[in-house]
Amino acid sequence: MKKSIILRIIVVGVVLCLCILALTIAYFFNTDIETREPKQIIEECEIHTYTYRERNVFTVTPKDAEQSDNKKYIVYFHGGSYVAEATQNHWAFLENIVKDTGYTVIMPDYPLTPKYNYQDVYHMVEPLYQEIIEKIGNENVILMGDSAGGGLALGLYEKMAKESVALPGKTVLISPWLDVRLENEKIQEIEKQDTILNKEALRLAGIAYAGADGINSYLVNPIDGDVSTLQNIKIFIGRDDILNPDCHLLKEKADAVNGDVEINEYENAKHIWIIDHNSEEKITKQAYNDVIEELKDD
Repeated sequence: MKKSIILRIIVVGVVLCLCILALTIAYFFNTDIETREPKQIIEECEIHTYTYRERNVFTVTPKDAEQSDNKKYIVYFHGGSYVAEATQNHWAFLENIVKDTGYTVIMPDYPLTPKYNYQDVYHMVEPLYQEIIEKIGNENVILMGDSAGGGLALGLYEKMAKESVALPGKTVLISPWLDVRLENEKIQEIEKQDTILNKEALRLAGIAYAGADGINSYLVNPIDGDVSTLQNIKIFIGRDDILNPDCHLLKEKADAVNGDVEINEYENAKHIWIIDHNSEEKITKQAYNDVIEELKDD
């Protein structure tokens, strides 16, 4: 027991130090962090990159896309506490999704904090989303994201609803970060089980992302948005994730005003466990299969 406690303290300390170090380096050196195409060769998909508002947008398509009649597109926002770029795990996850659904995935390399804040992010993703739905139809779009990217996806959804812009046919969120303030009292009950996330490190990243005026904005904390507009929102979350309580709070708020939020919850699952392509655990494979089934369910 003592060894496990000591190990957890060490892990949390390392995560906190790395987060602080990353923020410090980015701040003082004005670093512009960008996502790069994966180093490993993706054999069954094609990756195309184009520039949009001085940022890259990646599209991942099946190699036989020209022969396919599948018109579905996933607009995917990667996680990373608004500080880090997409990882190799993200790329592998997206490759698997494309192979298993036949859909095209569009992943914007949105601006990252602390050089940029939420206003810079929405300056890119809002018009991009509108251009995508104008080209392919909102009914063919699935909005998707993990962790911080899940929070961004839901914030964008709420903003589009507020501005009467056509909404995606479905929204799928994996371990979404819905409130950067992390004030939910129930978080304390889960902290002991969560060996992935550190609340204080997240708060630092959230403050940087919010900038001077956004700490209480629904665009930063979509849990505070107009949840009555939420329709066909699917959440996948582990019970050993400190972001779990806010997912349930979102559903409670939505249920009270006829919003449509569904939570798929998994025992012994930690933060964004679904995208760990190296995992052989049954719970990871089951959750991934559930996501694929949800994506393909019309």
